[in-house]
Amino acid sequence: MIYKTPKSQKGLFDQSEKLNELEKYRDPLQRISNVIDFELFRKELEFLTEVIIRDEQKGGRPAYDVVLMFKVLIIQHLYNLSDAETEFQIFDRVSFTRFLGLGLNDDVPDEKTIWLFKNRLKEDGIKRLFNLLNNELTNAGFILHKGKIVDATIVEVPRQRNTREENAQLKEGRIPEEWNTNENKLRQKDTDAQWVTHNGKTSFGYKNHIKADTKSKLIVSYDVTPASVHDSQALDNLLDDETDKNQTLHGDSAYRSSEIEADLRNRNITSRIHEKGYRGAPMTKAVKKRNTAKSRIRARVEHIFAAMEKSMGGIFATTRSLERTSVKLGLVNITYNLVRLAQLGGSLKFSTA
Repeated sequence: MIYKTPKSQKGLFDQSEKLNELEKYRDPLQRISNVIDFELFRKELEFLTEVIIRDEQKGGRPAYDVVLMFKVLIIQHLYNLSDAETEFQIFDRVSFTRFLGLGLNDDVPDEKTIWLFKNRLKEDGIKRLFNLLNNELTNAGFILHKGKIVDATIVEVPRQRNTREENAQLKEGRIPEEWNTNENKLRQKDTDAQWVTHNGKTSFGYKNHIKADTKSKLIVSYDVTPASVHDSQALDNLLDDETDKNQTLHGDSAYRSSEIEADLRNRNITSRIHEKGYRGAPMTKAVKKRNTAKSRIRARVEHIFAAMEKSMGGIFATTRSLERTSVKLGLVNITYNLVRLAQLGGSLKFSTA
């Protein structure tokens, strides 16, 4: 009697065959790999870390390659995974190991190593990596600098169960005395996040303020603040006198004020910020018509936040400080730009030569 091998068992350990099958599903990580050579980041990553992830002299395993670790962070922020979830998913998913260039028997960074690597990069390091990528995108003609859009989105974090008195002290920039005498309690508290009410909804967390290129919808600059900071207060940190000069700037009416309009004129930036009505001086039909025309451009920035919400695992964080949330959102913005670059249909491979 002849027994046939069940189809489900065919090629069970054939990794190459499974990778070929993945092409049917338009793996987003493979699309990113097709448009960028991550060696672009090597020198900057080595400069920023300047340490061995695992100390070989103390008998630990050799350090993981910095470029591999950075790609781990791209995976993490493309799917909004925790450190523990990232470790497990790299073990579990063939598409992840392919993106990282790992074989079936290769070691996978554990959650502590992932956390440690992010911690070493810090907020300034992430900004340097973001700017490095954007300089290359500009040189390659993807960022056109023919107009910019500004906007912000609220990033919620786990809500704190504080008393009214404790919240009042935090708002004044003071840490409650009881927390200072209880390290375990302080460790579980976020002393930087703030409450904000927007469109009738109360949120607790931070804001991701961005400036995007009008044509490409690539993020050009960003700033992270507590959620209570008004959008207009972050505008100065987003603008650049050199790259924004002689361009238009679109934004909703939250950015409209006589001071901002005067500042934009001084910077030779043409304001396309939405106008708004005031008590006793409601918007006229002409103003509404101008705002409608501006909305056709301004609305493009909403596509960015929608992509983060729908295609990148949502916009929320579990971090507990402004610095760590800035690291997370900086990585989210870098990852979005890589995804957007792939969507633009480029086949660009950066060179470090």
